[in-house]
Amino acid sequence: MLSLKGVNVHIGKLHILQGVNLDVKEGESAALLGRNGVGKTTTLRAIMGLVAKSAGAIEFNGTDLATCQPHEIPRKGIGYVPQGRGIFPGLTVLENLCIGVTGKPDAQLEEYVFTCFPRLKERLKQQGSTLSGGEQQMLAIARCLMMRPKLIILDEPTEGIMPRLVSQIRREIHRINQTGISILLVEQNLETALKLCPRIFLMEKGTIVYSGAAQELKTQPEIVHRYLGLSM
Repeated sequence: MLSLKGVNVHIGKLHILQGVNLDVKEGESAALLGRNGVGKTTTLRAIMGLVAKSAGAIEFNGTDLATCQPHEIPRKGIGYVPQGRGIFPGLTVLENLCIGVTGKPDAQLEEYVFTCFPRLKERLKQQGSTLSGGEQQMLAIARCLMMRPKLIILDEPTEGIMPRLVSQIRREIHRINQTGISILLVEQNLETALKLCPRIFLMEKGTIVYSGAAQELKTQPEIVHRYLGLSM
């Protein structure tokens, strides 16, 4: 489905991505983990065409994404929830949901979205700025679902969210994946990543240094400590 082969990104004189190889299969949920500043967000932005690659290839369902303008990529079937959520604070919940939707919104799709995130249905006329951090994250994910994506890319979806809402967001991401939508997750919360994603990529200094099953990673605490600075 999604394939990155030898992707390099330079920003000014900095060589941020240095030959990234990564893939996400149809229906799969995979996590990209690493310490701050190793290139995770840049990888996601390269996929979405928001930073230019200097070498390598990024393909989605056989389409070379380098041939697409950034605004065209969501219509290829990739939803993106950036770090910080990226909602429009001055628009209502309903207006945010309909950003990018052409024509009349699908009523059945809306109902599915509200089944996933019932809080949003209760707040349709509220401005995005009035929502809590967790509710804004729900809105950002729901907005992606309105575009009928085949893959959703999530950058730190549980960052800065109250613990009681983290489990709900985690549960809904899992439910979305169970419908057949692929997930690529960047996440600092290792527990969340291991629960949601059967396959894990570890990044260090702009390159992928580990790719394997989550269950295997659980048995290798030395790798977790080396690349994430965490103890298991």
